[in-house]
Amino acid sequence: MELASKYDPHHVESKWYQYWLDNKLFSSHPDGREPYTVVIPPPNVTGVLHMGHMLNNTIQDILVRRARMEGKNACWVPGTDHASIATEAKVVGKLAEQGIKKTDLTREQFLEHAWDWTHEHGGIILKQLRKLGCSCDWDRTSFTMDETRSKSVIHVFVDLYRKGLIYRGVRMVNWDPKAKTALSDEEVIYKDEHSKLYYLKYYVAPGEQTKVARKAESNVMHQDAKGYYAVVATTRPETIMGDSAMCINPEDKKNTWLKGLHVIVPLVNREIPVIEDSYVDIQFGTGCLKVTPAHDVNDHMLGLKHHLETIDIFNNDGTISEAAGLYVGQDRMDVRKQIAIDLEKAGLMEKVEDYDNKVGFSERTNVPIEPKLSTQWFLKMQHFADLALPPVMNDEIEFFPKKYKNTYKYWLENIKDWCISRQLWWGHRIPAYYFTTEDGKRDFIVAESAEEALRLAQEKNPSLTAADLEQESDCLDTWFSSWLWPISLFNGILDPENKEINYYYPTSDLVTGPDIIFFWVARMIMAGYEYKGKMPFRHVYFTGIVRDKFGRKMSKSLGNSPDPIALMDKYGADGVRMGMMLSAPAGNDILFDETLCEQGRNFNNKIWNAFRLVKGWETADITQPENCRLSVEWFDAKLKEVNAVMDEQFKTYRISEALMSVYRLFWDEFSAWYLELVKPAYVDGKQQPIDKTTMAATLRFFETLMQMLHPFMPFITEELWQHASDRKDGDSIMVSRLNVAPLNDEDRKMCADMELVKQIVAGVRAIRNEKNIAPKKELVLQAIGKNNYAAFVSIITKMANLKSIVVVNDKNADASAFMVGTDEFAVPVGDLIDVGAEIEKQEKELQHLQGFLAGVKKKLANENFVVHAPEAVVEKERKKQSDTEEKIASIEESLKALKAKK
Repeated sequence: MELASKYDPHHVESKWYQYWLDNKLFSSHPDGREPYTVVIPPPNVTGVLHMGHMLNNTIQDILVRRARMEGKNACWVPGTDHASIATEAKVVGKLAEQGIKKTDLTREQFLEHAWDWTHEHGGIILKQLRKLGCSCDWDRTSFTMDETRSKSVIHVFVDLYRKGLIYRGVRMVNWDPKAKTALSDEEVIYKDEHSKLYYLKYYVAPGEQTKVARKAESNVMHQDAKGYYAVVATTRPETIMGDSAMCINPEDKKNTWLKGLHVIVPLVNREIPVIEDSYVDIQFGTGCLKVTPAHDVNDHMLGLKHHLETIDIFNNDGTISEAAGLYVGQDRMDVRKQIAIDLEKAGLMEKVEDYDNKVGFSERTNVPIEPKLSTQWFLKMQHFADLALPPVMNDEIEFFPKKYKNTYKYWLENIKDWCISRQLWWGHRIPAYYFTTEDGKRDFIVAESAEEALRLAQEKNPSLTAADLEQESDCLDTWFSSWLWPISLFNGILDPENKEINYYYPTSDLVTGPDIIFFWVARMIMAGYEYKGKMPFRHVYFTGIVRDKFGRKMSKSLGNSPDPIALMDKYGADGVRMGMMLSAPAGNDILFDETLCEQGRNFNNKIWNAFRLVKGWETADITQPENCRLSVEWFDAKLKEVNAVMDEQFKTYRISEALMSVYRLFWDEFSAWYLELVKPAYVDGKQQPIDKTTMAATLRFFETLMQMLHPFMPFITEELWQHASDRKDGDSIMVSRLNVAPLNDEDRKMCADMELVKQIVAGVRAIRNEKNIAPKKELVLQAIGKNNYAAFVSIITKMANLKSIVVVNDKNADASAFMVGTDEFAVPVGDLIDVGAEIEKQEKELQHLQGFLAGVKKKLANENFVVHAPEAVVEKERKKQSDTEEKIASIEESLKALKAKK
């Protein structure tokens, strides 16, 4: 096969991905090898690839491909999440476009539409991952609502209920008015918001005005023509229709006058009691708190403690309910604006102030949540926290970076019960069945099937039939299925001792974002210990958030989030993968810049051109030159050195550093040095052949470099590896073993010596540039006293283009000689330079140094400076003086010799 003159990523990528699929190179089955298992963080089934997915899945693919090349049985399981809230919202939106309301449909009809949507859009993101080069075992593709996963979820729910860990009850929950469902605490994102603090007038009840008049604390009372009133500061005036009491702190002297009274809720004109509780913050606002038990978790606790009425003024969609009596049917945010106007008009607003506070928003729909009393299903979490905290704290499960251990610890030590029910139709329907007992009471049974539920219910009421059972309408939180992911993917819930779960579990590495450390990571650890008695994974690698080059989080609204598919079309998948990884330090936010993808594309071209260069050399059965022998010996040692560094970087998940190590190895060491060292010379305009020994070693090095680069850049490395040697059909770089010998002391010495050799060559080249001596002009290198690098004469001579290296005893033997780096070598330039121009250049430098020295001497002659300045500062000035005097002496000596020559 002939190589094209230019690298075409699109042709290469499509060709080799299909080849990998055709040869089942991603497939895994239990065997005698060490397993390496990764489960994909399942993206939303109707989602599309974004930059966060690109980063996360590139890292997973790098780890999986490297494991394969280490001889492990790598199994990367793909799949998608049914994403209850997000998917249901999309289906509802699509139906609305057709003029259909969800409420117009039966549950079964709606689910038909949801499944149609899923089948239509569900495979998009997985196909996009193929374009990125992801080497998932696609035959294992799973879905959180497929049969095995669904049965596993129901089985676990029933099991936990029967263990007494799941319960049903009325509690204050986070309510999403847009999705019309409860949320867990972890699904609420708190944002800083510039809002208002409204000071409202609560007049003392008419029958108690005279009581106030008799009180002595008139200096702290509010009064106007309408009578005495208290002032309440609130950020949510729209909730006053749900007020059941006003509360003051019993230790608050300024509000003592309110004790035992009743006040009137503004606009509502309902009389409520003033209660006392130490919960009230005396310093906030006026120290008077309006208590709305149905719409604030703390108010709810006060309501229970003081036996207050609970008035729910919100409908499920965030509009005002009939119970409010005012603004019925209007949206809560519209009411906030209108009620402020109405309170002002009624003279019931004392004042309004700007106020910064934190407001909870739904993680899914990005609308402000409402605290709401609701009957929901909950999972007791303390039991699971006790299971999941120790293994992370003692590093049985390792976090990278380690800093996330503290985040994890704080959450588990302050764990709250998990609200697991959602008021949705798309998802796993809770397996609870309601019925009426023989004595007419409402009861329920939890069972894995309707048949089992009927049998159990008939034990309480034998006359029941299947038609008498009504299944719970709520679905389970999506995370209740994904917390089982590492187990359920291998059917470890339904068949706990099957061959696959025993082989692949626990999994090896989990790659995810820190934003779901509570949603998913912690809960998978809990489920792992509950159902398998062991960890679900050994290591967790937390990626950062992908931001633009200015540090802004990528978003559609800012227009700063590039389309990953467009990037791959422009730069090739390998180029984009490299661009992502060059900006991806573990656990830190990624400042993505498209120019890094361009750098990746350029690196592809560099690799391609380097291979074409080598393949263009003719070979001959000739003796291997000494410079080639040494170069092969050096680069073999260099490969070992860098491979050892990369091994350590991979162990500590410094993956972007590992990429930089092999990048520099190829660009700086292989291309810039090794290939130049062994490149055949040109004689009379014709390139000479290369010896077969060096050519074989060079191709071997190239193959090894492709193997080291393959996890990062799978496509181009496969293409060139296939060209480097004759391959059989079915061969692939991705299952080739990376056999690099361990680094030994001889290798270390060779690498260190070569670094010094490169410094000598660089020093000679610097003199050429400085003195404008043509690269082709041969120079003589003088070794002062002794040539410590005699073994490398062939390399130094070739790379520095030297006529010879000679040993001289006196470094000043030739006035035209310039030192190379250290006192070990010098280059006499003789007639090769323009003496007049050099004299002029050195006299300018001498004049500059003399001026600088005069300034230093003046400072040191200042007795005030020498006495009062810190000793270290004075010493630094003295060193400047001595260094400058030494440079001046050297230039004066050089000028003397140059002028004598002229």
